Amino acid sequence: MNCKERFFEIYGMDPIDVAFCPYRVCPIGAHSDHQLGKVLGFAINKGIHFAYKPKHNGVVEVTSLQFDKRAQWHIAGVPSVKENDWADYLRGATLFLSKRYPLTVGISGVLEGELPIGGLSSSAAVIIVFLSALCKVNNIKLSAREMIDTALEAENKYVGVSCGKLDQSCEVFCKKDHLLYLDTKDDSYELIPTDPKMKPYKIAIFFSGIERTLAGSAFNMRVDECRSAGYALKAFSGMPYGKFNETNLRDVPRETYEQYKDKLPENWRKRAEHWYTEYERVQKGVEAWKNGDIDAFGKLIFQSGNSSIVNYETGSPELKKLYEIMTTTEGVYGGRFSGAGFKGCCMALIDPSYERKILAKVEKEYLAAFPNLVGKYSAYICESADGVNL
Repeated sequence: MNCKERFFEIYGMDPIDVAFCPYRVCPIGAHSDHQLGKVLGFAINKGIHFAYKPKHNGVVEVTSLQFDKRAQWHIAGVPSVKENDWADYLRGATLFLSKRYPLTVGISGVLEGELPIGGLSSSAAVIIVFLSALCKVNNIKLSAREMIDTALEAENKYVGVSCGKLDQSCEVFCKKDHLLYLDTKDDSYELIPTDPKMKPYKIAIFFSGIERTLAGSAFNMRVDECRSAGYALKAFSGMPYGKFNETNLRDVPRETYEQYKDKLPENWRKRAEHWYTEYERVQKGVEAWKNGDIDAFGKLIFQSGNSSIVNYETGSPELKKLYEIMTTTEGVYGGRFSGAGFKGCCMALIDPSYERKILAKVEKEYLAAFPNLVGKYSAYICESADGVNL
């Protein structure tokens, strides 16, 4: 049953519309945006659908095909504290949209995710698809920047996830057959077209079979470790420093890091090492993409994945196994964890002519290592796509 069918089952009528927001993948630039780094991304042709209709009494009533509980609140009475369920993302979205524009109309709707949860920015996609619908019934036209900022505030300030704006930016700015190159310090971006000379590629998604929740993971601690490294480097070098939560590694030159890195606690040094080397990989990745060299681009993705394991220390045993398998699979240009790297999935750029062999090999070797995940592991082949239609 899809969201449109479920909507009719609940309300006895068709929805006025079905909104859509794509998922995203980040081939290079992982764990970088929260420190104002540069990132690369694609939107993919799978995502979140939301069947809905206006509710003129101001009530928001949302059901998800992925979760049992139906959630309800009023546009003028969003709970000030999160309730620790799946709908917190939407409560936060309602709250921060209402701070920008007056809301007079509520909404009834059913959410449907096309792929399992974990690693594809499903939380950002849920927020954005909901915001686009809530804006439509209230006759509000958000700019791209307003959409990104509102969605980010919902995650940072309401749900409590210290993420950057990579996810939201990919889901808004991306364009089919283009690579998004985004500088999260000033929000400048470039859409780099696929070179006609580049070898063909598709995007493979390998789900570990284990879902994850960022707010309950070590994600926020890693962000604090990066900030701590930046704060300490400023102190060691005599740079002026202000508030801890306004410190970013982007503020600290690479030369300063190299000079004082041995003074940092090991964990802080490793997090900073990942950030600085990932920043360089993004730059190299842009050049490789512009040159149509997908083999070089893929090697950088693999290097990013290795640094996420060694320096950023993310990855469950399941994700590490998927990464290991990808590195030895013919036809995989490059792959890494998708998302924060705490459970979830891996992504890869692949040669479409090897598609069947890749799917068979990865599934066979992964399930041999984790037979308990038979029936839970899954894989999908996707293509790049346009961002959300505002």
